[in-house]
Order: sequence, then C-alpha cells, then structure tokens
Amino acid sequence: MATREYRLSEFSSEGQPPPEQPLQVLCEDHCGTYVLPFPCRWSEGTWWNIKSGQQIEGTVIGWRVRNQ
Repeated sequence: MATREYRLSEFSSEGQPPPEQPLQVLCEDHCGTYVLPFPCRWSEGTWWNIKSGQQIEGTVIGWRVRNQ
C-alpha cells in the first residue's frame, strides 16, 4: 500500500491549481488517500467533476495535469 507521503509526492499541493484545466486530484478521508477516477477542474475556489458538472464533496489534498 502506498503511503500518504509517497502519494502526495506525485501531486502538487502548493498554491492554487490552474483554473479551468482538466486535472487529476488526490483526495483524503478517514480511510486514507485516493485518486478520483474522473477529470476535475478548479473554478472559483471549488473543485468540480468535469463529466457530471457536480461539485466535489471530498477533501482534495493534491492535483496534477491528467495524462490524456
């Protein structure tokens, strides 16, 4: 199992993410860290699921440009 630190090292968590760009996000909850399986975007201070248009309810702790 990947450690939290290892997973975080693969993502950025400094500053604000690039707005309106498809990103892959790393989330965290009481069970650990996980990567969301769909593209997300950062817009107006909130994370959004690009496919459904719904706001992300989880705690996002990192992001990176998605590999297409």
